[in-house]
Amino acid sequence: MTLQSDHADAAEPADTAARADVADAVMPADGAERAGGGRAAATAGAGRVADAVCGADLADPVGAVCVAERVRDVVQGADPDAVWAFGGPGGVHGGTAGDGSALDVGGLVPVLALWPVIGSLVAENELRLHTPLAAYGVEAEAGVTTHHLLSHSTGPVAHAALTRLAEHLTGSPLAELAATRIWHPLGMTGTRFADGTLRAPLADLGRFLVHLVSPGDHPVSRAWITESLRIRTGELTPSRGLLWHPSRHGTWSYGEAPAVWVSPRLHRWAILLPTHPPGPLRQTFRDAAFAPTPSP
Repeated sequence: MTLQSDHADAAEPADTAARADVADAVMPADGAERAGGGRAAATAGAGRVADAVCGADLADPVGAVCVAERVRDVVQGADPDAVWAFGGPGGVHGGTAGDGSALDVGGLVPVLALWPVIGSLVAENELRLHTPLAAYGVEAEAGVTTHHLLSHSTGPVAHAALTRLAEHLTGSPLAELAATRIWHPLGMTGTRFADGTLRAPLADLGRFLVHLVSPGDHPVSRAWITESLRIRTGELTPSRGLLWHPSRHGTWSYGEAPAVWVSPRLHRWAILLPTHPPGPLRQTFRDAAFAPTPSP
């Protein structure tokens, strides 16, 4: 059985099929590189070591600068005006020099507002993932559960159903729930719904993503993050977690333009807000931010 998806990662290899990427990135080069003699081998080896450092722990200043330069080169070559950033639990390690203006991130409402609010309700035992929505008095097809909507459905219909559920259980609109439960506790004071969309400065987006790869347990619990960032669809394809989609290099992503990635394994996150449909940039940006070596 195959699930249909309109998500950009649907055509990409699932995370479970991409775990060899890290090992492959430091394998010896073949062919002419092996036959190129001592100096060529030493040069190639040094290059591989440098690339390995480039994709290593961001706590290493050299590695962080290397990744930042690699990502910057990719973005400058494809969309110089794109807004981007990447980092780890300690904060931002590279990105656009933002002016603090609020960016249109309406495409990220499900991951910035809906998903963490649902997680907070689960943490408070106000919501059970496998209980049908109808049992909570919310209009929905028979048997449809929160788990199903998060892991098997995409698009506005599923998101609208989950929004109705959260608002029904709390008596408050999603905008208020997200602000009081998630954004304000994280210091995301510039994030708000305005002019029919969600707007947030780059610094606020960084605060949210930093939390997802840090040990902090509030306001988005570690249990919810862990449960969301694992395959919840069994053998069905495309594979999904809870809202998030597995991608290459041990990452989980959401969105296309804008798009966010997190990697619990690498303790790293990244965000890209392109100025036009990203095309290949979406994947080359991800590779530059997370791969041990640039993809060929």
